[in-house]
Amino acid sequence: MSACALCAASVLALAPPVAAVGRTPVDPSAQGQRKAALPPPGLLEKEGTQVRLRDGAPDLPDVSALSWLVADADTGEVLAAHDAHRRLPPASTLKTLFALTVLPAFPAGIRHTVSAKELAGIGEGSSLVGVVEGHTYEVADLWRGVFLNSGNDAVHVLAALNGGWDRTARQMETKARSLGALDTTVVSPDGYDADGQASSAYDLAVFGRAGLRNPDFARYCSTAHAAFPGYDGTTFHIANTNRLLTGADGVEPYPGLLGIKNGYTSEAGNTLVAAARQGGRTLVVTVMNPQEGEGHTVYEEARELLDWGFDAAGHVDPVGSLDALRPVAHAGAAVVASAGSAASPPAESGWPETGTIASAIGAGAGALLLGLGVTGRRYARG
Repeated sequence: MSACALCAASVLALAPPVAAVGRTPVDPSAQGQRKAALPPPGLLEKEGTQVRLRDGAPDLPDVSALSWLVADADTGEVLAAHDAHRRLPPASTLKTLFALTVLPAFPAGIRHTVSAKELAGIGEGSSLVGVVEGHTYEVADLWRGVFLNSGNDAVHVLAALNGGWDRTARQMETKARSLGALDTTVVSPDGYDADGQASSAYDLAVFGRAGLRNPDFARYCSTAHAAFPGYDGTTFHIANTNRLLTGADGVEPYPGLLGIKNGYTSEAGNTLVAAARQGGRTLVVTVMNPQEGEGHTVYEEARELLDWGFDAAGHVDPVGSLDALRPVAHAGAAVVASAGSAASPPAESGWPETGTIASAIGAGAGALLLGLGVTGRRYARG
């Protein structure tokens, strides 16, 4: 096994480089070699915009976000990204990881009476759903408060049920690592800005994709409107703050949207993880902190990336993968192709099947090179 790995590494190191951005003509003579070809090296560790456009691919939209990513949620292939691993405050999009971690622990029908202690320590200016001390809620009610109203009060209660704030934060980091998401540091499980708390467009896309595979997560994140328990057996209406889902505040709903999670804090700006399904394909996008426009720009930039991703089907080669520990780009790596032919693009959905050797070589180096740490201070809303 060691000799095989060294041989593969030597082949990759000596091969000619592959351009990160540009259009790759499709060589018909190489089509028969696709199943035997290794995928191109991942480019997501590189700074800037990474995309591999084939002839006929639409141009990328002009996106102002500090970091963004668009990926195929079914195959895990990343179609394009900008500073995918840049560590930034995630705001309430971190609730995706909170849900992945805590959702399996408690059946939806369990009833719990909230104590004052469970509501202590909620950050100033936090978004709230209206959880009240002494009132009894079903766990499902609390999750609707998390996903729709981004309620930090609901997060605090669920975290208390889960063994406490710090324990939940550590469990979230363990969950992130198990998914190959290595950029995330959890200090405040609700996404409230805190020193050292960070995530990335890559990690948030991993969380969103994993969430869609959980039926409860998928149901909650796609719910636009719900009733929430009030006083004396009454209920009141709550609406999802994801405008791409509800069409609120003049934002046009996106066709086929599956929801997921938006967020905002004064440190993070506007953040969003969104997924949509059209024509048998599901895409997931992350947009972190647009630098232009108003608060709704995050939705419009996500819309543009989703449109591009669906239009680009069959016209781009992946720049990386959301699956497991990410492969690390090697400057001298290239696609293995037949003699005399141009380097052929990877087989469709070929990352898991044909990328085993390249992924194994890169995984150990990636784990050693990655560090953590971004600071944040004050929360506005999430």
